[in-house]
Amino acid sequence: MLALLHTSQAHVLTFDRLRSEEAPTLTLYHIVAEHLLDDARRLGVPAVAEQVAQQVGLAAEAGARAVLCTCSTIGALAEQAAATAGIPVLRVDRPMAAAAVAAGPRITVLAALASTLAPTTALIEQEAARAGRSVTVSARVICGAWDRFEAGDLDGYLDRIAAALGEVTDADVIVLAQASMAPAAERNATTVPVLASPRLGLRAAAAL
Repeated sequence: MLALLHTSQAHVLTFDRLRSEEAPTLTLYHIVAEHLLDDARRLGVPAVAEQVAQQVGLAAEAGARAVLCTCSTIGALAEQAAATAGIPVLRVDRPMAAAAVAAGPRITVLAALASTLAPTTALIEQEAARAGRSVTVSARVICGAWDRFEAGDLDGYLDRIAAALGEVTDADVIVLAQASMAPAAERNATTVPVLASPRLGLRAAAAL
């Protein structure tokens, strides 16, 4: 059984669909804790470290063999909790970051939520150091996108992301910082490769 720690209910159906395509025999155990992202935005990411560790611990107690954290904002905290939980923990965007580093030195990160920028950029730099590669990371928040997501306007949310993708011309690869942004990759006409985290993350977690 693989536990998934989400901060949005929207991810449940996404990862159930990907499980059917990537690892149909894998059992998923979904944990939705929306308050973790709310508290991280309001109080700062370090303030929710204990709460994240508790959720990872509960997943281990429930019988999970590994945990996949689908929230980029708290992903680093989830990985840190692996030591006390006693099971592997993977943040969903780590495989994507490794793929971005392999794609080329000029990496553009697009985020719908400001709190995701610093963790995603740091992760890419970490993966670049691990691979012994030099990269230049540029990052920006897509104005108004998260407001659309919170309002339940998924089409408006994805349209804003797709428009932002079309504006990037000077990168070797574009990284979508949040799992919820993934469908926008199918709506844009950019010639720059676009990486999203859900499929790559689930594939790597299933391998654990």
